Amino acid sequence: MVRKSMGLSVVIAGCALIFAGGLASAGEAPLAPVPAEYADKHMPAGGWTDAKAIEEGKKIYEGKAVNDVDCSACHGTDGKPKKKGARDLRDPKNASRYSDSYWFWRVSEGIPKTKMKANKAKLSEEQIWQVIAYQHMFSHDGKASEHSDYKP
Repeated sequence: MVRKSMGLSVVIAGCALIFAGGLASAGEAPLAPVPAEYADKHMPAGGWTDAKAIEEGKKIYEGKAVNDVDCSACHGTDGKPKKKGARDLRDPKNASRYSDSYWFWRVSEGIPKTKMKANKAKLSEEQIWQVIAYQHMFSHDGKASEHSDYKP
């Protein structure tokens, strides 16, 4: 009897997790919700594919434009992580998980308990979008692309 009710409890708990959205695709943990301050941040029209903006984003990303901002130090010049814990920006499964608001928030505020620093005091909003557009290309074979692969 105890065995039956324990098995039933496990099944119920598993179903509750699934229905509550507790299990993310591909074994990934669910992303933290975007704070209200960043929830309405969206890539400016045409920003994902604007060649000029992407070129500026590359300079910033590679540490060639703004003091103390060098994303490539951890994420690599090609999006392949150089440091433990850095996300592989070449993997479309990673990029497609991030809404533009989520991405903006993380580049702005950094990620607590990691080496990713906050950049909001160092970069303008326009520069943050430029870096994001450049990073997005890593998961699209180095080509500019709309962020139509985002799957909430």
